[in-house]
Amino acid sequence: MTGLTLYTNPMSRGRIARWMLEEVGVPYDVEMLGYGGTMQDGAYLAINPMGKVPAIVHHGRVVTECAAICAYLAEAFPDAGLAPTDSERADYYRWMFFAAGPVEAAVTNRSLGVNPSDDQQRMVGYGDYDRVVSVLETAVSAPPYIAGDRFTAADVYVGSHLMWGTQFGTLPKRDAFMAYIGRLAERPAHVRASELDDVAMAEMQAAG
Repeated sequence: MTGLTLYTNPMSRGRIARWMLEEVGVPYDVEMLGYGGTMQDGAYLAINPMGKVPAIVHHGRVVTECAAICAYLAEAFPDAGLAPTDSERADYYRWMFFAAGPVEAAVTNRSLGVNPSDDQQRMVGYGDYDRVVSVLETAVSAPPYIAGDRFTAADVYVGSHLMWGTQFGTLPKRDAFMAYIGRLAERPAHVRASELDDVAMAEMQAAG
């Protein structure tokens, strides 16, 4: 046992946590969970009562929610250099949680066919989808990375949203988005994480 365990499914947001763990570069164990099966078992619900993945347990401490997992691991393993410096901190937290809040909500609602009216836009945290996309485009247009000149944990989270969204059509393939994720996709940790999850997905599918 490594003292660090990832609970995941390769067809889930668990891919974000796996990428972050590979960036951190410390040993970890993996528990693969199935939808409607082990993900809803009492043993896992004791870890995450939501019955969702991913979750990590680090020396008995539970962390859920991908943005929180990325931020936690960056701070728990400072030698990896993924936490923000003083000059990066504002943009790091701003854009990580912009992705966790407005981006996640706007993309999900649009996928579900929920389009807030002008009056309703004042009630929802993101306003409207088009504005969210434009703001996100601006965020990734100027510096090489989301918090400046250096890759951080915020890039894992924001980059994952953009990779997923542009792949499956929930976000447009704007030039700034594609250039940004192009800088991230070839990172060795991302390549390793993708390969591990692809193998796990094939094994789960083969097992039925």
